[in-house]
Amino acid sequence: MALVRTHQELAYSPVSRATIQDHVLGKLRELIQNGGIEPGRTVTVQSLAEAFGVSAMPVREAMHRLVAEKALTVVAGRSVGIPPLTLDRLEDLRRVRVEVEGTAAKWAAQLISSEEMDHLERLMKEMHLAGRKNDRMRYVPANRDFHFTVYRAAGSETLLSIIESLWLQIGPYINLLTQSNNWGPSAVQHQAIFTALQRRDQAAACNALQSDINGAARALSHVLSESEPPGKIRARRA
Repeated sequence: MALVRTHQELAYSPVSRATIQDHVLGKLRELIQNGGIEPGRTVTVQSLAEAFGVSAMPVREAMHRLVAEKALTVVAGRSVGIPPLTLDRLEDLRRVRVEVEGTAAKWAAQLISSEEMDHLERLMKEMHLAGRKNDRMRYVPANRDFHFTVYRAAGSETLLSIIESLWLQIGPYINLLTQSNNWGPSAVQHQAIFTALQRRDQAAACNALQSDINGAARALSHVLSESEPPGKIRARRA
């Protein structure tokens, strides 16, 4: 049976009682996007409820929403995990991401503020240090913050919500690339994105962001091709 993570392993403190359902959904989204639930592992309603310090009801409701968004899948009973990723689905997500996220980068080149550029620069330094130390737990959230700083700078809540949905589906697998020495190529692409935004070059920002997505997809395709069965990562067995 699948290996289940206990609440002690989930690095989150209890959430506020105010607007509890929104808090739980937000925390669970963040947990998925930052690789807190790894492909091949499962979590239970109870383990998440204990980790967040809430009852099972808001966790169950959040899980139902994320299953509908294809960010989670029911494994058995009250356990959920990250849906398996095939090569075909990876390619489909890649095609959509290059269009949607490339557009966000293009729009951001017009609107990004100096404060946001300073934040991107700090995040690149953070990722560089994390890469040198092979520190996945430090790198993953910084990488996500970098991308979403760009996407928020595009100034479109509609576009941002689409991108968030895409990252819920692909994010847990992108995080696997930090285990395959993908630090160098990613750093080059991040620098290219930063430089294009700094110059307010819309075409270059779009191209650099798309190159980052395409490079990650190629590396991930290689990882998936080596898994069993082909193109799919299965739940780990105890």
